[in-house]
Amino acid sequence: MGEVFAGRYELIDPIGRGGVGAVWRAWDHRRRRYVAAKVLQQSDAHTLLRFVREQALRIEHPHVLAPASWAADDDKVLFTMDLVSGGSLAHVIGDYGPLPPRFVCLLLDQLLSGLSTVHAEGVVHRDIKPANILMEATGTGRPHLRLSDFGISMRKGEPRLTETNYVVGTPGYFAPEQMMGAEPDFPADLFAVGLVALYLIQGQKPDSRALVEHFAAHGTPSAPDGIPEPLWQVLAGLLQPDPHARFRTATGARKALTAAVEMLPEPGPDDEPVEVFDQIGPLPPGFGPDGPVTAPQQPGEPAPAAASGPARQTAPGSGGQPSAPPPTSMSETGSFHLAPPPEASPSQQQPHQQPGFQQPPAAPFTADAPPPYAVGAPDLSQAPTSDVPRDPVATRAYTAQQRQTPVPAPPVQHAAPHAPGSRTRPGPPPKVAVPVLVVALICFAVGIWALTQI
Repeated sequence: MGEVFAGRYELIDPIGRGGVGAVWRAWDHRRRRYVAAKVLQQSDAHTLLRFVREQALRIEHPHVLAPASWAADDDKVLFTMDLVSGGSLAHVIGDYGPLPPRFVCLLLDQLLSGLSTVHAEGVVHRDIKPANILMEATGTGRPHLRLSDFGISMRKGEPRLTETNYVVGTPGYFAPEQMMGAEPDFPADLFAVGLVALYLIQGQKPDSRALVEHFAAHGTPSAPDGIPEPLWQVLAGLLQPDPHARFRTATGARKALTAAVEMLPEPGPDDEPVEVFDQIGPLPPGFGPDGPVTAPQQPGEPAPAAASGPARQTAPGSGGQPSAPPPTSMSETGSFHLAPPPEASPSQQQPHQQPGFQQPPAAPFTADAPPPYAVGAPDLSQAPTSDVPRDPVATRAYTAQQRQTPVPAPPVQHAAPHAPGSRTRPGPPPKVAVPVLVVALICFAVGIWALTQI
């Protein structure tokens, strides 16, 4: 099994890495589903404050991937979101290169739709780039895009966490006003959307500096090769260096894109469909579609009968496979390993209760030979301290003597406050009993005489 964070999220395998944390595929034991968990690697004040801002976002939109929950354990924190398995737009370009214009328009429409909801919440993303735009693994079906990674996003009017003249974001996707230290605003996100669209159509990262200089010197250029003129008019409205000449809202850009798509040529019969593959891969051993194959041991539960330490072996003839060793340490995530469940000692394992266990041939048991069930026992140097069985050497001679001469032990005599009922209690001595009987007879005779005188 994997590492368990805060008693709820079981980290399975890493699926990505960002500037301040690693992203893991994890199993949520409370909601019983797979999620993506971003584990914070740093713990300085600015990083923690950005984490608080990011996990506080609760934007529900089919094309937005916002945090869903969070957890903290000592000085480690994580937040979770839906698990998206199709990789990012960078993976799609790596598989296909330049994409067809109509396919790009569909992706661009979904991106602008999600961004309009983000802006409606007063949030500026500030880091729109192909690596932060994830894809569902839809195969050759209709693509489904998710805008993610709100690590440096901020609401308009919130105090900035960076010093003056310090720009936060990804080089190559900055708007010109960002480079000059302007306050984050919605048109800066739209400029990055235009650069992402160029990247999808041309198959390579555009030179934003050269593009801005060309716009500033010659105005809006003509459409580059491979970009239809109606689509270029929309992209040019997103890439204007002057934010006031740019589209002001994502909704306005989306309306212009819808009108441009109607003027694009229909795809030909020979055009290859774009397939979005699963980039995460299958689940590792021990996990299935419904979660861990074997539920992790809860605190206070007894240890399983089968050994689970590093030296665990299967019983002869059982046909079972040796268990997988515990996962290696993932110290870069800042998380921790649970201790392996304690192993059952050989003396606690009953051969006749284990299916498929073959008892070795009977042999005389002597004090010098080890007991049959000790063969193949786990290495005690590798077992947990609480799992080390009692050394039988100290009692082996006594045990051997008992087996060689099976004489029944004498019954144990217990002291009892009263004697058994079959025994008689001795009476008083004759010197006391005779006078008492004579007095009693005299009294009886006097009584009889008194009754006759009435």
